[in-house]
Amino acid sequence: MHLASKKLTTLYKSWSGKEPDNLEKIPGSGSSRQYFRISGIKGKVIGAYNQDERENEAFLSFTEHFCAEELPVPRILEVNRKDYCYLLTDLGDVTLFSRLTERRKEQKDFPDEIIDHYKKILNWLPLFQVKAGKSIDFRKCYPRPAFDRQSMLWDLNYFKYYFLKLVKAPFDEQKLEDDFKTLTTFLLSADSDFFMYRDFQSRNVMIVDEHPWFIDYQGGRKGALQYDIASLLYDAKADIPEPVREELLGYYLQRLIRYTDINIENFTWYYYGFVLIRILQALGAYGFRGYYENKPHFLQSIPFALKNLQFLIGSGKIPVPLPTLIQALEGIIGFKLSARTQVRSNLTVMIVSFSYKREIPLDDSGNGGGFVFDCRALPNPGRYTEYQTLTGKDQPVIEFLKKETAVDEFINHSFSLVDQSVQTYIDRGFTHLQVNFGCTGGQHRSVYCAEALAKYLKERHVINVEVKHTEIGK
Repeated sequence: MHLASKKLTTLYKSWSGKEPDNLEKIPGSGSSRQYFRISGIKGKVIGAYNQDERENEAFLSFTEHFCAEELPVPRILEVNRKDYCYLLTDLGDVTLFSRLTERRKEQKDFPDEIIDHYKKILNWLPLFQVKAGKSIDFRKCYPRPAFDRQSMLWDLNYFKYYFLKLVKAPFDEQKLEDDFKTLTTFLLSADSDFFMYRDFQSRNVMIVDEHPWFIDYQGGRKGALQYDIASLLYDAKADIPEPVREELLGYYLQRLIRYTDINIENFTWYYYGFVLIRILQALGAYGFRGYYENKPHFLQSIPFALKNLQFLIGSGKIPVPLPTLIQALEGIIGFKLSARTQVRSNLTVMIVSFSYKREIPLDDSGNGGGFVFDCRALPNPGRYTEYQTLTGKDQPVIEFLKKETAVDEFINHSFSLVDQSVQTYIDRGFTHLQVNFGCTGGQHRSVYCAEALAKYLKERHVINVEVKHTEIGK
């Protein structure tokens, strides 16, 4: 059992009185925090493990404050600061982004249902920014108490070093720094005595019973109102059409004036400056995670962010003259991803479950190689009468195997090996990888592992994943 799992198991037992039945790691994104869905005597909760003590303190402090203000955020159930872990209420798996992605598969236009969700979210945003922001303890903010000049320059240099330089865009460094100074000076003149959520975007809004709940605000600090609405409406992969952005911005302003006095013309003037710096910060993050850390799934957001930049420059709404920055941005708008960073890789991973009573499946692609994992050492549900007519795709079998620590360890090790090869295959332009899971009858353990790997890879990579169960249906 890994360190995070051990600490969270101990914490759950301290809270509930019994050890959990199951810990399931939730795939991470850009941070080093680790999250687990924990099941046990008190139902399902979320366990978080993060060795950044100050970030934990920011999250816990903000959560307590937001709960006191009756805002829809997860409730803290148990904390062990010494072991860097805590338990939260489980808000499920449906984010605004996942709901948006699902609905867009069903219809071409931006769905009215999703616009309604955005409006529900914008009903809450001023409450975080203004109402809760009046009394929040900004001393707990991390890494800085305010979105000040230093914070802005960090974001702009993040963009310069992890995007502009990595894509080899030409620019005059001193003149670019001069433009950065011009932009930050302008943005700092906006009213900034509010709570700035910092990462207010579609993946940080959970949909629970058709209502929004909010997560990942630990980076919040004092700042301008415009930044969060810019983050939400110019969220790259959400790809909100411009007329819908205008509608939602207008709706937000109508809600905002209920809580604070604003001049709409003045607000909008600053707004597009914050749109610009947010897009640049996002591009820096995509470059860092995608190019530098070699996580290709972050790169699929780049074309959408560049599309947003193209609109912003073409609209003439950038509020201050930034000649060198604009020239550099115009140079990257037509930027094409290299073969290793395409939005969708040409790699196909074929995952096969089989029985060792027959032969190990051959790789029909002609590439050979791949992986063969032997599941026969794992606890076997096929030994029990109630599972004999079921397979590893059926929920009772899934629950049986999820409870077994040996299965969890087997999956962690085998999936890590496969993931390493998948990333290398994507980078080198390979088109096929086969992964085989075998057990005695090819019905339970191997099927469960094959299905779990398929889900894991789909969440981490933009690749083609195919699953074949050789013994099911015979």
